Amino acid sequence: MGKRIAITGANGQLGQTLMRSELFEEHILLPLGRDDMDITDQAKVSATLDSLKPDIIINAAAYTAVDAAESQPEQAYSINEQGVKHLARWAKSKKAHLIHISTDFVFAGDKNRPYKVDDATGPISLYGQSKLAGEKMIATLLPGKATIVRTAWLYSPYNSNFMKTMLRLMRERESLNVVDDQIGTPCSTQSLVSCLHAVIERNEPGATYHWTDAGVASWYDFAVAIQDEAIRLALLDHAIPIHPISTDKYKTPAARPAYSVLDKSKALLELQCPQMHWREALRDTLRTLSEK
Repeated sequence: MGKRIAITGANGQLGQTLMRSELFEEHILLPLGRDDMDITDQAKVSATLDSLKPDIIINAAAYTAVDAAESQPEQAYSINEQGVKHLARWAKSKKAHLIHISTDFVFAGDKNRPYKVDDATGPISLYGQSKLAGEKMIATLLPGKATIVRTAWLYSPYNSNFMKTMLRLMRERESLNVVDDQIGTPCSTQSLVSCLHAVIERNEPGATYHWTDAGVASWYDFAVAIQDEAIRLALLDHAIPIHPISTDKYKTPAARPAYSVLDKSKALLELQCPQMHWREALRDTLRTLSEK
């Protein structure tokens, strides 16, 4: 039987992928962009969700401007902590299943092995701190009754993301410098949507999961692969030199985790999500972009 699923952040890249996914055809999807429901406004959250009566809320709404967050902490916390609080309160009052999307940035990035779901957190950026505050809000208000899915390096054919930025710069510039000492794993939104579908199918709220595509990469590796695959699909007509540089040569307001590969063993075991290597997922995403 289909569920009523409210999707906050419906205009974002994950929200758009969810709305287009064939996996959710059996369900009734209720897209909520910021104009439909500002999650920072408790009264509007209550009134909107009361009228829609969702069984499940997928919270894909977030303040994700990592560098801007350093100078806009109030805005980051209003969405990433207070907005989550409002959704969690409503979910608690109506016994709805809240599925919250979180991030690898809740970790310090100082390990040399993939982060497990129960590893100690220690965000080194204000963005990461605000996302962790949202997780803690869920733990306080909905202990054992919500699902948190941490992901990383998300990209899609929609909106702005690293893949699309690289494609634009590869058309505009004669060469590129890309950081090669920040290590993680890219994740296509299509892959994350498959994981979220598995969470809903399992229907056992209370867990935290990690999900990205398989494999490991630096941002430099990712950029080189984007160019290779884009040329193959005729999204680019020529290659440009891409130079690896260290983080200390590319200063940003916010610190980034040096290593933020996520251990997905729990999700693979319990959810049995289909998983592909990040390079294969990138190829599929670029193919979708070439067909648009």
